[in-house]
Amino acid sequence: MRAGGRGDRVEYVGGTIAELPRSSAGVIDITGDQYFHYESRSAIVEVPYESINVLEYGQNAARRYILAAALPPMLAPVILMSKKRTHFLTVGYEDDHGHQQALVFRVSKGDIRALLACLEARTGRKVEFQDVEARKGGKD
Repeated sequence: MRAGGRGDRVEYVGGTIAELPRSSAGVIDITGDQYFHYESRSAIVEVPYESINVLEYGQNAARRYILAAALPPMLAPVILMSKKRTHFLTVGYEDDHGHQQALVFRVSKGDIRALLACLEARTGRKVEFQDVEARKGGKD
């Protein structure tokens, strides 16, 4: 997250908004006092902070089996023990029609902590962590 609250390495990976194509890169801007703002090349979504009722963070640690299979046998165990962590933020909110909506983003490791802290401050809600590993990654 750059100073000012903009996360430029964010990818929308799914949710309930039909106008947003999956796997679209975009920017989350939380510098405004009233709205969570996400913008990609194809769409803009603004959600009033007061409508956000879920903030959830989780990690997906994927072991590198394919890479290990291509390496010499003595190096494969080292690669298998390493993990690549993917950081996911879910923003849930109630829309103008009273329907629950969800936005799921992949956020870079360097941006996630600041983004979580800013969202907690803006919404007044605590981030829910999916597991112990997520708690470590989002709060240490």
